[in-house]
Amino acid sequence: MPAVHKLLLEEALQDSPQTRSLLSVFEEDAGTLTDYTNQLLQSMQRVYGAQSEMGLATEQLSRQLLEYEKQNFALGKGDEEVISTLQQFAKTVGELNTLHSELATEMADRMIFPMIQFREKDLTEISTLREIFGIASDEHEAAMVKYSRLPKKKESEKVKAELVGEVAYSRRKQHQASMQYYCALNALQYRKRVAMLEPMLGYTQAQIHFYKKGMDLVSKKMDSFLASVSSMTQSIQAQLDSEAEAMRLTQRELLSMEDTVYMPDRDPVPVNRTLIQKAGYLNIRNKTGLVTTAWDRLYFFTQGGNLMCQPRGAVAGGMVLDLDNSSVMAVECEDRRYCFQITSPSGKTSMILQAESRKEYEEWICTLNNISRQIYLTDNPEAVAIRLNQSAIQAVTPITSFEKRGAGSPNPNRAKPGGVQSSGGSSQRSSSAPEPEDLIVPGTPIQFDIMLPASEFQDQNRAGGRRTNPFGETDDDSSPESDDTLLQQVFAVRFLGSMAVRSGQTQEVIYEAMRQVLAARAIHNIFRTTESHLMVTSSCLRLIDPQTQVTRISFQLQEVTQFAAHQENGRLMGFVVEGRDWSEGDEEGEPSFSAFVFESNTEGEKICYTISLGKEIIEAKKDPEALAQLMKNMPLTNDGKFLLLDSETGDTANGGVADEEESEA
Repeated sequence: MPAVHKLLLEEALQDSPQTRSLLSVFEEDAGTLTDYTNQLLQSMQRVYGAQSEMGLATEQLSRQLLEYEKQNFALGKGDEEVISTLQQFAKTVGELNTLHSELATEMADRMIFPMIQFREKDLTEISTLREIFGIASDEHEAAMVKYSRLPKKKESEKVKAELVGEVAYSRRKQHQASMQYYCALNALQYRKRVAMLEPMLGYTQAQIHFYKKGMDLVSKKMDSFLASVSSMTQSIQAQLDSEAEAMRLTQRELLSMEDTVYMPDRDPVPVNRTLIQKAGYLNIRNKTGLVTTAWDRLYFFTQGGNLMCQPRGAVAGGMVLDLDNSSVMAVECEDRRYCFQITSPSGKTSMILQAESRKEYEEWICTLNNISRQIYLTDNPEAVAIRLNQSAIQAVTPITSFEKRGAGSPNPNRAKPGGVQSSGGSSQRSSSAPEPEDLIVPGTPIQFDIMLPASEFQDQNRAGGRRTNPFGETDDDSSPESDDTLLQQVFAVRFLGSMAVRSGQTQEVIYEAMRQVLAARAIHNIFRTTESHLMVTSSCLRLIDPQTQVTRISFQLQEVTQFAAHQENGRLMGFVVEGRDWSEGDEEGEPSFSAFVFESNTEGEKICYTISLGKEIIEAKKDPEALAQLMKNMPLTNDGKFLLLDSETGDTANGGVADEEESEA
């Protein structure tokens, strides 16, 4: 006999849409079989009850046997032998339509009873198990909804333990019910064949036994045929017994697992950060009104560079979002845990998803970030993902060996940022690219908060060590914005990090700082960023809180020594600020340099161009003729400011702070 389709018990716990879709095929097959069984049983009962209409009844039975081929079972592949056998039986029944009514008793025992037993026992069991499975699934869904609403803060350990236990209990109950249901559906594929063949075998044997003398000719024709049918049913029964035993062993093995398998947030387990494919259930936030939201639990999976979603009952999934060059980061959302946001490159499309455990939460973020980098397009994406992860770890791993630290700074002039260089000038510099340790001291700490102690120190000691009056008073009445009337441009940016660097004379130090900051964020799972407004004026750079309009930090343009945009990711830009270090007691202070890295909603080159224009204005102010020439070459607004491209935060022509824009972070 050909192989029989079956449901895999190993997939019962995952309960994926693919498994549910296959399960619906089995359920449709069982429903079709139930309808056909009832029709076939009615035909048999008509043969048994209608003694006076025996000929008509057997003719109808013959026709009904031929209908099996036309039932179009969803899992009917491999039933060719059963179909051919039923066709042969239909022919025999047509020839035996003149049987005597005395066969009724024997027909009731060998034809009617097995079919009734199949319907009442096997098919009724399928219906009962289906109801139990549906109830268990509903209870599991309800438990998962309650668990998903568990608050992140001020949570009660007792409530959390109760909810975790409830989820584990309902999931185990659903697992047991699904495996019993799957086993019954798998066994039905064998019992169906036996139930179709056994009654007709008994019916034909009863006819031959009763009319042995009168049916010698007929029995001689059918001896070999009946023997083959008998051996076929025995073979199917043997396959059923073997498969039932295998399913029992698999069920026992799967149920012997620890209870932690059913818990949504188990003990900490290793997180795979090199995945390029991921699938599983996530909660997605949907807006139901102006201020109301609803969360739906759906099955998500990645396919190529796309995020797909497949609702339960659907045959295939549909694309939700193109992940190429998209940004993925953790967010705080309605006091729910493990939430992250995916934003398209244009910033116009975003969605918030919630994972059910920390491991799933971190793996989803890492996987989506790997896909966003288009690693899946390479020849060996797994190796590329592992190599990128290892390089990111090396980029933020401090040097702890004394030998390596000694080799990192071989000459005393390079021990401090801004050390004295050789007198040979630029002509004696090496033509090769500088090493990372020549740009940034190995092990330099990276700060991810916008309010930096180092920046506060620079603010207090900038411009000759003059301290800022905490009460808002100044030494003179001049306004700091009096020199900003020629240029004011605002950009929406997100601060990524800052760190001390050795020098501020080359753009390579900015690229190296970008690499180390991004690598540190990826390794330490720091995906949350704060959106600010970067205002570029003709005298300074100011980082403004979009909510309170308070200046978080400010730099004079004269102190910005270098600025550059990333060579590949145009949304990344950074600049180097020169300060003074008075920690050693020098009157003038030692020069120190700090690199600041930002991600913008627009091209970083636009920000760099604006900073460059501000520096040109500063130089042009020294010569009135040069300033006039610069103003002549550049378009101006009605109020005399330089006209640039519209900033993404709104119109800044009036010199005011731009309107607030919702952060993509």
